[in-house]
Amino acid sequence: MLVIHPIVQCLAILLALYVFSLGVQRFRFLHLHHKTVFHWRQHVALGEIALGVLLAGMLGGIVMVYISWHGIFITGIHGKVALVMAPFIIFGLVSGLYMNHTKRKRRVLPFVHGLNNLVVLIMAISQIISGVWVYRAFVLGG
Repeated sequence: MLVIHPIVQCLAILLALYVFSLGVQRFRFLHLHHKTVFHWRQHVALGEIALGVLLAGMLGGIVMVYISWHGIFITGIHGKVALVMAPFIIFGLVSGLYMNHTKRKRRVLPFVHGLNNLVVLIMAISQIISGVWVYRAFVLGG
């Protein structure tokens, strides 16, 4: 059961990387004035999935730690970074859903949304490194 969390989170990170690459096209169009194609619907749908899975996986990881080792945030920096990520993930979801629901020409909110989600992506990738340490120390006992 302890292998489900890292697999799901790695898949969510890969999906988030793809969604971010779609969002880069929007940035190029809005801020660099390049002619690009932005796949809005695909970006929104896959972004919801990626951020939703990251958030659900975070909660799942907390639950798995509690069930397996009877503690919360005993995984050190891995758990603390996850906690810091939560408001960024929620902002990414809320701002993305808002822009999708209330469509209009914008420059600032898409930029802040993209920057926020870049921070989420960087933190998520860093979680792989600390997650490997957690897996080795707590699961494999090494």
